[in-house]
Amino acid sequence: MPFRMRDLPPVILASASPRRAQLLRQLGLEFKVVPSQAPEIHSAQLTALEISRINAWRKARSVANRHPNALVLGADTLVFLEAALYGKPPDLEAARRMLEELQGRAHHVVTAVCLLHLAGRRRRVFAETTAVTFRPLDALAIRRYLAKVNPLDKAGAYAIQEEGRLIIEKISGSFSNVVGLPVERLERELTRWSAEALNLS
Repeated sequence: MPFRMRDLPPVILASASPRRAQLLRQLGLEFKVVPSQAPEIHSAQLTALEISRINAWRKARSVANRHPNALVLGADTLVFLEAALYGKPPDLEAARRMLEELQGRAHHVVTAVCLLHLAGRRRRVFAETTAVTFRPLDALAIRRYLAKVNPLDKAGAYAIQEEGRLIIEKISGSFSNVVGLPVERLERELTRWSAEALNLS
């Protein structure tokens, strides 16, 4: 592992997402899960990138306020097609409409990550974007997908790692980013973080 655990403060994942926890474990990190209670913002005046970066920071800050000595990781994932944003659908009908609008087209998934250590007065916010192209889907194909996957806790009403082959034609960029955490970029950022910690000590 390119970064060393002893160079990092105790790590907290400010998310209840089991998918993000699983991805974080792939890096060999030891961490606690403390879900953030910060409400997500949505604004027609901001881009998906801007919104995701703000939300990631708000989530990390909410938890860091209670755990200032920890390195807190907040993340936010948004699906967008041109100027339209696709968050978590409130019900199955909304999920069906989302998939209907995304079918046969290329859209983008952005995940922003905030690393925050209040005691050390250190913060880093970054984001990755992945292009995802859906297969053409008729009403029956959408119903079949929704019968296999719970879409209500997923931005854009789908999960690439759950029956993704049924709806996704191709992706360009990080696969894990679409799942909810860009692990390749996160590994690089943590390596930089630990190297900077050595220089500061």
